[in-house]
Amino acid sequence: MRAATDPVRMVPVWDRFVRVFHWSLVGLIAAAWLTEDLKRVHHWIGYTVLALVAARLVWGVIGSPHARFADFVAGPARISAYLRDLLHGTERRYLGHNPAGGAMIVALLTAILVTCVSGWLMLTDRFWGSETMENIHEMAATVILVLVAGHVAGVVWESLRHRENLVRAMITGRKRA
Repeated sequence: MRAATDPVRMVPVWDRFVRVFHWSLVGLIAAAWLTEDLKRVHHWIGYTVLALVAARLVWGVIGSPHARFADFVAGPARISAYLRDLLHGTERRYLGHNPAGGAMIVALLTAILVTCVSGWLMLTDRFWGSETMENIHEMAATVILVLVAGHVAGVVWESLRHRENLVRAMITGRKRA
């Protein structure tokens, strides 16, 4: 056990790309909701979000160790085991994303992609004025809000549970070793 006077050793976890991506996405999604009536601005925000997500998908394959999907995307059995441990208060701390956090990232990226692609499709000749495409777009955008609420709740829970400021970690890129 470390003495009260020992400094806490911090290690790099989230690289600059991941942090800029995360906070840019936060701002752009908020801006997309606020500019729904400013169509031209709303469309360009959507294109920017789509480009960011495309870049993140590439970075999930070639990026730094904790940015790679292989580091945090888990199968259903591992996610279930983690959630079961969470319910019993025995979940382990992860330096990167835990299995539930990894599942949340996949869900968020999927919902964001569906929102962006459906928004773009509504501007094409084939789907111009399509009520079905508009419904898909609005439903996916609402799913993003629900997932964001779950994401924030998970961050708060894990920050309290493991006595670690995860918001600060996503700003500085560093976590307790």
